[in-house]
Amino acid sequence: MTSFDQLFNQGEFIQRHIGADEAQVSTMLSYIGAQSLEDLTEQTVPASILKKQPMALQEAVSEANTLARIKTIADKNQINKSYIGMGYYPNHTPTVILRNVLENPGWYTAYTPYQPEIAQGRLEALLNFQQMVMDLTAMEMANASLLDEGTAAAEAMAMSQRIVKKNKSLNYFVDQHCHPQTLAVLKTRAKHFGFTMIVGDAETQLADEEFFGVLLQYPNTYGNVIDLRDIIALAQSKNAIVSVASDLLSLCVLTPPGEMGADIVIGNSQRFGVPMAFGGPHAAFFACKEQHKRSLPGRIIGVSKDADGKLAYRMALQTREQHIRREKATSNICTSQALLAIMASSYAVYHGPKGLTRIAQRVAKLSSVLAHALNELGYSLAHTAAFDTLLLNTGDKTQSIYQTALKSGLNLRLANDQQLALSLDETTTLDDLQALLNVFGGKTVNWQALNSKNLIPESLQRQSAFLQHAVFNNYHSETEMLRYLKRLENKDIALDQSMIALGSCTMKLNASSEMIPITWPAFAQLHPFVPKDQSLGYQALLHELEQMLMVCTGYDAISFQPNAGSQGEYAGLLTIKAYHESRGEGDRHICLIPSSAHGTNPASAVMAGMDVIITKCDSQGNVDLVDLKEKVALYGDKIAAIMVTYPSTHGVFEPTIVEICALIHSVGGQVYVDGANLNALVGIAAPGEFGADVSHLNLHKTFAIPHGGGGPGMGPIGVKKHLMDFLPQHPLAQKDDDVISSAPFGSAGILPISWVYIHMMGAQGMRRATQVAILNANYIAKRLSACYPVLYTGQNGRVAHECIIDLRPLKEASGISEEDIAKRLMDYGFHSPTMSFPVAGTLMIEPTESESLVELDRFCDSMIAIFHEIEQVQQGIWPLEDNPLVNAPHTHQMLISSEWQHSYSREQAAYPLAHLRDNKYWPPVRRIDNVYGDRYLSCACPPIESYQTQD
Repeated sequence: MTSFDQLFNQGEFIQRHIGADEAQVSTMLSYIGAQSLEDLTEQTVPASILKKQPMALQEAVSEANTLARIKTIADKNQINKSYIGMGYYPNHTPTVILRNVLENPGWYTAYTPYQPEIAQGRLEALLNFQQMVMDLTAMEMANASLLDEGTAAAEAMAMSQRIVKKNKSLNYFVDQHCHPQTLAVLKTRAKHFGFTMIVGDAETQLADEEFFGVLLQYPNTYGNVIDLRDIIALAQSKNAIVSVASDLLSLCVLTPPGEMGADIVIGNSQRFGVPMAFGGPHAAFFACKEQHKRSLPGRIIGVSKDADGKLAYRMALQTREQHIRREKATSNICTSQALLAIMASSYAVYHGPKGLTRIAQRVAKLSSVLAHALNELGYSLAHTAAFDTLLLNTGDKTQSIYQTALKSGLNLRLANDQQLALSLDETTTLDDLQALLNVFGGKTVNWQALNSKNLIPESLQRQSAFLQHAVFNNYHSETEMLRYLKRLENKDIALDQSMIALGSCTMKLNASSEMIPITWPAFAQLHPFVPKDQSLGYQALLHELEQMLMVCTGYDAISFQPNAGSQGEYAGLLTIKAYHESRGEGDRHICLIPSSAHGTNPASAVMAGMDVIITKCDSQGNVDLVDLKEKVALYGDKIAAIMVTYPSTHGVFEPTIVEICALIHSVGGQVYVDGANLNALVGIAAPGEFGADVSHLNLHKTFAIPHGGGGPGMGPIGVKKHLMDFLPQHPLAQKDDDVISSAPFGSAGILPISWVYIHMMGAQGMRRATQVAILNANYIAKRLSACYPVLYTGQNGRVAHECIIDLRPLKEASGISEEDIAKRLMDYGFHSPTMSFPVAGTLMIEPTESESLVELDRFCDSMIAIFHEIEQVQQGIWPLEDNPLVNAPHTHQMLISSEWQHSYSREQAAYPLAHLRDNKYWPPVRRIDNVYGDRYLSCACPPIESYQTQD
């Protein structure tokens, strides 16, 4: 009989999240030779760091009760009508995009498209984003998004200094009318790069200054629209690179910066159907002249061809700067905002050039009629040219009008004590105009009859066409748009289809209950710079999530500002640097980094102004303590920090981590523990307790935020008490402290996901998730070990939450490469594990806790079947140049062709395991030619003729 406690147990979600039930856990434990999860934990985790007591989290709460609780938190937010602007605007997310992209696991659970053959749908959508940006900005190249407008501006500054010719200046000129949050991010980045940032009036001061680059805002932060041609020409005559921060919707009706001669154009695509969400996530954009394409930061989607010559997409120049140049890199960007870029490009596809122009013209018209009506009331404009933002001279009425607006549920922008600004948008109605006019003391107006002059000068009105490609002109009915999105989705493998066993990436369940709150208006429709009393719900959620993350990590404070893991690395190192400077130890400039580290680690250290010293790893992949001690003895009080990943990048718990921390502390250095592998620690060990001073936390890994095809991410940092005063500051605070991102809390709109996840798991569930993740990895390691040797193991022969299998002996014996195995897995319906990282010629496998024994066995059966296929090649049954591995993946077109002259059967190609007959994923293209795509780099939508043979 079911007990009373069982009937009223609130923790049923734990079993929803963890794939293996008690019987499956027992089976796996028996197979690997462990008595229990606790026994396995003690075998695997060094006793010096193992937590014996449960975490001080609340007990698990049911899904229904958790959603009810977070609804009461959301309701504390006050959603006023926002006219603040500053790069963030209310808009309408088309419902067909809301439901079929943002709320669709086929899109939000996908991984970064490193394996392009099974990512053709999201690659096409991202290519659409690039084409959209190129067309609207009139630039020749664009990337597939960056993190936010401020960091995009910072990347533009760094790129400008890198590409500028015959200019030795270290000065960067920024127009004083750029968005203030952009100025704050730039100030931080310039300081640590050793640049001098000059903030001034670009119209009057450029002639008298020397600089390597210039940033302009168009329209500027207060809405003024000016002709930039003369300013750009003047700057370029001084051998400087000119960047322009711009607004995509305005460029539907304004002359684009590319037509004025700009070298780089950056901005934010948020108003293309993406909610404000208290600051993010949003997809920034970055475009430049073609001559600078190989310096373009971030990810670039390119056009290539597959083995049959069929058009196909891939990430071009995949090995980006921070991985090639490491400690010589000037950018640590290795991610994007893919899901949000896909939403923005889908918005452009749905509306098309005519629809976007109509929206932009409507906003411009509303601005002009409102300006006319306000002028009639005696309020003059500070500038006569505008698109959507009006700066009003309000004199001694400024505070009174501002407060009246607040009481009326309207948020205006307080420019200064004499001026107010307001920004209109897609959602603005004639009733809204009347409400605004009432605040200024006006009477009811017949807006339709009001005749007003366009505020955009004729000389700046756009004449060139844009978005002429077929994809932006064929899907304007909901039926067609729905089918287009579904067609793209069907081309991809995401977590809704099968396990994605990527090492270092943690592709776990992103539960529906975790995702639901992010679309609630109370979270989605809040501007990031509202008065503080309007964001009480977010403040409560941030405080509670901070407390929960502190318990999970052992840290004393959390900053949510970094909106990616790379930004978290940078923020953590700047925090350490500021701490040393506060103690009069600003000459500490050495950052020790193990040779196994991810490329972003040394890149982040360089960006923070540190000198990187690489330390050795031993034959087991651990930090070489002998070498480390030599480095510590050599550099001593010049050491600022060490950056280590724990468990190590090689998938083991290094037994000497406490000793490493103590060694660095003995010379006054700080320990940065990369949080990429925190999924192996929560509940069983805490970096803040075993000696670390700071970590970034990948919420899109350990704490259930989905990867979204390559973003969004969140990389908040946790710090010990002595570092608390040096965390990133609010971007509008106008202090000398460091600012990392445009929004004060980064991508705050996705933080409800992690809050819900921790609530529904509780202390017991979080610990069990970690233990089962370790169990699953050890089960896979043992099942595959007879075919593929496991490269690294820790104490008692155990791995952590991931394992690396060594394919180099097989390659040497058979000629079959790790890439062949990765592509062949697609025929079995799987995304490949991480290929050739951190060791070339290997696969790194991380199963996560969310996969059941059934799915683990399906994956293992596939890998074992592939091993036997390799044996067929070794034995000469299949020739090396013609076998199922080197020809993988196999498309349905290939298999139904009239000719089949291969050494193996169609059945072997398509159905190597029996279960595939019932549920088969078909790769849409064959193996893509990477070399061709880089040699003939094309990052725009192909002409319509290229699609004649496409499905």
